[in-house]
Amino acid sequence: MKRILLVFALCMPVLAMAEDDCATRRDVPDGVQSLSDVIKLGLCRNPQTAAAYASLRASRFNKNAGYASYLPSVSAGVSANKNYRDHEWGDWGYGASISASYLIFDFGRRTADMNQMIAAYRAAGFDFSETVQNFVYGLVGSYYELLNADADVESSKSALTVAQTAYDTANKKFKAGAVARADVLKAETTLASAKLALERSKNNREITKGTLLTKLSFPADGDIAIADMSSTFGTDAENESVEELIKIAREKRPDLLKATANKDAAWHKRNAAFLKNLPSISASGSISWNDDSLSDTFSPNSNKVNGSIGIRASMPIFAGFANMYGLRAAEADYTRAKYNEQQTANAAELDIFTAYNNYKTAQTVLEQTKALLKSATESEKVTSGMYKVGRATMLDWQTAQSELVSAQKQNNAAKYDLFIKRAAVALAIGDLKSELEGIKDE
Repeated sequence: MKRILLVFALCMPVLAMAEDDCATRRDVPDGVQSLSDVIKLGLCRNPQTAAAYASLRASRFNKNAGYASYLPSVSAGVSANKNYRDHEWGDWGYGASISASYLIFDFGRRTADMNQMIAAYRAAGFDFSETVQNFVYGLVGSYYELLNADADVESSKSALTVAQTAYDTANKKFKAGAVARADVLKAETTLASAKLALERSKNNREITKGTLLTKLSFPADGDIAIADMSSTFGTDAENESVEELIKIAREKRPDLLKATANKDAAWHKRNAAFLKNLPSISASGSISWNDDSLSDTFSPNSNKVNGSIGIRASMPIFAGFANMYGLRAAEADYTRAKYNEQQTANAAELDIFTAYNNYKTAQTVLEQTKALLKSATESEKVTSGMYKVGRATMLDWQTAQSELVSAQKQNNAAKYDLFIKRAAVALAIGDLKSELEGIKDE
């Protein structure tokens, strides 16, 4: 259960925000929101995680109810009756009774039932943990995608400025008779394309922003300002091997732990099904009072008081083959749970292997796009200078501008894709919380 408490620790900031009525507010908080602010807000408002928590609470209450079998059962009753005989009604008769019973020995059946409910509660806790981590990972992805969309808008604005400069330069040189009208037309075409690209970037940003706002349970047409990220953050996952990450996942990944808990629950359920065929021993006692006369008063020494104590042993002989088929069904469930655990472990290893290699590739791609952006920026500067002195054509400058815009967008995408891929590694090993703790906002 310690691992479940780690998820509660991740959700603790949500409780702190309850005073701000984050669950009922209709507008995004003012100011620039960091990634941690967005996660707190999302966890506070998300119905999916709230539903998962309600399921966890229900499982906990079911588990607590299972302890009742270790305590005595006590019941009380009162009665009032009036007999009718020979066309006449008799006097009222009154009675009261109280009885108690206690299970002394059942060959461990109630222990097996209790262990099954405990294992089911643990599985529900890991299911809640998985739901929270998946939701947070989705928020992280949307956050970085919005940052990427913001960066694309800025890149498009920069490209528009360059295209405007190229048009002004070509127009000035045409008026001076230094270039043909074709250069002006080419520059004008590039300028129009840059304006169109800017509008597309703005539209993409609006859609990406709406996606994030929807995940935060706000209207998609609202607005939100988010902080950029630093270039370094998180744990040292890139310095660990796949084998080490798999070892961590066996201890922390919620779906693996849930599969193991489900297997344990199925094992205890099978045991309980077998133990139903064995006898049980119970102790019981009761006391009752009955009085047919309204005028008489209660007296412990009168024969109106009756009671009994005893020990009872019972054993099922025949129940229509229900116990036999119940046992076989429980054995089949246990076998299925074992295979599900194995399948989950195989899928987890593949997830880790894929996420790890995607992250390594993203690191390489980011370095390559940095070099590409540096080269494209220098190439555009040189080409623009050469065009101004008549040593390059407008087509050369257009090509350099196009390459610069492409390099900027690739670099933006690679930067934020690296963040997402790194979070994917943390999610794959079930340790997203520690990854988020290492994030530093710009």
